[in-house]
Amino acid sequence: VQLQASGGGLVQAGCSLSLSCATSEHTFSPSVIAWFRQAPGKEREFVAAISWSGGSPRYTDSVKGRFTISGDNAKTTVNLQMNSLKPEDTAVYYCAARPRRITVISTARNAYTYWGQGTQVTVSS
Repeated sequence: VQLQASGGGLVQAGCSLSLSCATSEHTFSPSVIAWFRQAPGKEREFVAAISWSGGSPRYTDSVKGRFTISGDNAKTTVNLQMNSLKPEDTAVYYCAARPRRITVISTARNAYTYWGQGTQVTVSS
Protein backbone atom coordinates (compact mmCIF):
# COMPACT_ATOMS: atom_id res chain seq x y z
CA VAL A 1 0.00 0.00 0.00
CA GLN A 2 1.32 3.41 -0.90
CA LEU A 3 0.17 6.90 -0.16
CA GLN A 4 0.96 9.62 -2.66
CA ALA A 5 1.06 13.20 -1.41
CA SER A 6 0.99 16.10 -3.85
CA GLY A 7 0.19 19.78 -4.12
CA GLY A 8 3.00 21.47 -2.24
CA GLY A 9 4.75 24.58 -3.44
CA LEU A 10 6.04 28.05 -2.67
CA VAL A 11 3.54 30.75 -1.79
CA GLN A 12 3.46 34.09 -0.02
CA ALA A 13 2.01 34.54 3.43
CA GLY A 14 -1.76 34.88 3.34
CA CYS A 15 -2.14 32.70 0.27
CA SER A 16 -3.68 29.24 -0.07
CA LEU A 17 -2.56 25.78 -1.11
CA SER A 18 -4.37 22.47 -1.39
CA LEU A 19 -2.64 19.17 -0.70
CA SER A 20 -3.92 15.79 -1.84
CA CYS A 21 -3.21 12.30 -0.55
CA ALA A 22 -4.13 9.37 -2.77
CA THR A 23 -3.99 5.69 -1.88
CA SER A 24 -2.45 3.30 -4.38
CA GLU A 25 -5.01 0.56 -3.94
CA HIS A 26 -8.74 1.07 -4.13
CA THR A 27 -9.22 -1.95 -1.86
CA PHE A 28 -7.15 -0.42 0.94
CA SER A 29 -10.01 1.77 2.18
CA PRO A 30 -8.45 3.11 5.37
CA SER A 31 -10.79 4.56 7.93
CA VAL A 32 -8.41 7.23 9.22
CA ILE A 33 -6.01 9.40 7.26
CA ALA A 34 -3.97 12.20 8.79
CA TRP A 35 -1.59 14.93 7.75
CA PHE A 36 1.64 15.53 9.66
CA ARG A 37 4.36 18.06 8.98
CA GLN A 38 8.01 18.39 9.79
CA ALA A 39 9.91 21.66 9.75
CA PRO A 40 13.72 21.73 9.58
CA GLY A 41 15.22 20.80 12.93
CA LYS A 42 11.85 19.96 14.47
CA GLU A 43 9.89 16.84 15.28
CA ARG A 44 7.17 15.64 12.93
CA GLU A 45 3.89 16.98 14.28
CA PHE A 46 0.21 16.21 13.81
CA VAL A 47 -1.75 18.67 11.65
CA ALA A 48 -5.19 17.20 10.89
CA ALA A 49 -7.02 13.91 10.51
CA ILE A 50 -10.30 12.57 9.24
CA SER A 51 -12.19 9.36 9.96
CA TRP A 52 -14.71 7.96 7.50
CA SER A 53 -16.37 6.14 10.37
CA GLY A 54 -17.95 9.31 11.65
CA GLY A 55 -17.10 12.09 14.01
CA SER A 56 -15.57 15.44 13.36
CA PRO A 57 -12.16 15.94 11.80
CA ARG A 58 -9.42 16.86 14.20
CA TYR A 59 -6.91 19.71 13.92
CA THR A 60 -3.94 20.93 15.82
CA ASP A 61 -4.65 24.28 17.45
CA SER A 62 -2.31 26.30 15.24
CA VAL A 63 -4.26 25.48 12.06
CA LYS A 64 -7.85 25.58 13.33
CA GLY A 65 -9.96 27.94 11.28
CA ARG A 66 -7.36 28.03 8.47
CA PHE A 67 -7.01 24.41 7.33
CA THR A 68 -9.78 22.04 6.27
CA ILE A 69 -9.39 18.30 5.77
CA SER A 70 -11.85 16.38 3.60
CA GLY A 71 -12.13 12.97 2.00
CA ASP A 72 -13.99 11.43 -0.91
CA ASN A 73 -16.66 8.76 -0.43
CA ALA A 74 -14.50 6.13 -2.08
CA LYS A 75 -11.86 6.58 0.64
CA THR A 76 -9.17 6.99 -1.99
CA THR A 77 -8.27 10.66 -1.65
CA VAL A 78 -7.93 13.10 1.22
CA ASN A 79 -7.44 16.81 0.66
CA LEU A 80 -6.01 19.42 2.97
CA GLN A 81 -7.10 22.94 2.06
CA MET A 82 -4.72 25.41 3.63
CA ASN A 83 -5.78 29.06 3.74
CA SER A 84 -4.18 32.14 5.26
CA LEU A 85 -0.81 30.44 5.23
CA LYS A 86 1.90 31.70 7.55
CA PRO A 87 5.69 31.36 7.36
CA GLU A 88 5.53 29.02 10.36
CA ASP A 89 3.49 26.59 8.22
CA THR A 90 6.62 25.94 6.18
CA ALA A 91 7.43 22.23 6.39
CA VAL A 92 7.38 18.93 4.57
CA TYR A 93 3.84 17.64 4.79
CA TYR A 94 3.19 13.89 5.04
CA CYS A 95 -0.06 11.97 4.80
CA ALA A 96 -0.45 8.83 6.85
CA ALA A 97 -3.06 6.13 7.34
CA ARG A 98 -4.01 3.85 10.19
CA PRO A 99 -4.72 0.15 9.56
CA ARG A 100 -8.12 -0.32 7.96
CA ARG A 101 -9.79 -1.90 11.02
CA ILE A 102 -8.94 1.10 13.22
CA THR A 103 -11.49 3.89 13.04
CA VAL A 104 -10.35 6.25 15.80
CA ILE A 105 -8.34 9.36 15.06
CA SER A 106 -5.01 9.63 16.84
CA THR A 107 -2.58 12.53 16.95
CA ALA A 108 0.35 10.24 17.71
CA ARG A 109 2.85 9.64 14.95
CA ASN A 110 3.37 6.00 15.92
CA ALA A 111 -0.35 5.27 15.57
CA TYR A 112 -0.02 5.47 11.79
CA THR A 113 1.28 2.52 9.82
CA TYR A 114 1.34 3.80 6.25
CA TRP A 115 3.13 6.96 5.15
CA GLY A 116 3.42 8.97 1.98
CA GLN A 117 6.68 10.46 0.70
CA GLY A 118 6.01 14.04 1.75
CA THR A 119 5.49 17.25 -0.16
CA GLN A 120 7.26 20.55 0.55
CA VAL A 121 5.25 23.61 1.52
CA THR A 122 7.16 26.88 1.74
CA VAL A 123 5.50 30.10 2.83
CA SER A 124 7.47 33.29 2.37
CA SER A 125 6.90 36.40 4.46
